[in-house]
Amino acid sequence: MIPPRPSGWEADDLDHLPQAPRHTELIDGALIFMMSPQRSWHSRLVENLTFVLRQAAPEGFEAEREMTVRLDRKSRPEPDVLVATAPFEPERTWYAPEDVALVVEVVSEESAHRDRSLKPFKYAQARIPHFWRVEDESGAPVVHTYELDAMTCSYVPTGIHRGRLVTAVPFPLDVALASLVPGRHQRS
Repeated sequence: MIPPRPSGWEADDLDHLPQAPRHTELIDGALIFMMSPQRSWHSRLVENLTFVLRQAAPEGFEAEREMTVRLDRKSRPEPDVLVATAPFEPERTWYAPEDVALVVEVVSEESAHRDRSLKPFKYAQARIPHFWRVEDESGAPVVHTYELDAMTCSYVPTGIHRGRLVTAVPFPLDVALASLVPGRHQRS
C-alpha cells in the first residue's frame, strides 16, 4: 500500500482503505496492521468489558469496542474499548479526543509495547481523562487505572485492580474481574 501523498498517511485516509485489514491503526503517519490472530481470552474480555461498561454507564456515556480515536492529523489509534460522551451515530467511524472519557487497552503480545508506552503517551497528550490497561496475569485480568494530570498532560496511576475493579470515575463501577473471562469459571 502506497501513501496517497509524499507526506504519508493521514487520519482521514483510514476511511478510504477498503484493502486494509479490519483493525488498522495510524500512529504518527504509519499504518499499523493487527496481523496476529486474536486470542479468545482477549476477545472475550473486550466483549464482556464493553457490555459491563454499557450497563453501568449513566445517560450521556456510550461504550464502544474497537473504534478509532482521531488524536491528530497523523494518528488514529484503535483502543480495545472506549467510553465516549458523544451521542451514538450509526455511521461514525472515529471519535474526537474531547468526546472520549476513557480508553482501555487490553495488552496482547503483538501490541504490548504500544499499549504500555506509546498509546498512553498519545492519549494523555490528547487530554483523554482516563486510561485503563488490562494485563493477563496467569489467565486472570488485572486492570491498571490512570487519570490525566491536566498540569503535566500525563497519566498518574490510580490503582492496580485484581479480583475486583471498583472505581468512581469516569462513573461508578464495581465488577468482579473473573466475570470478564467466563471460560475461567470453575463449575461446581
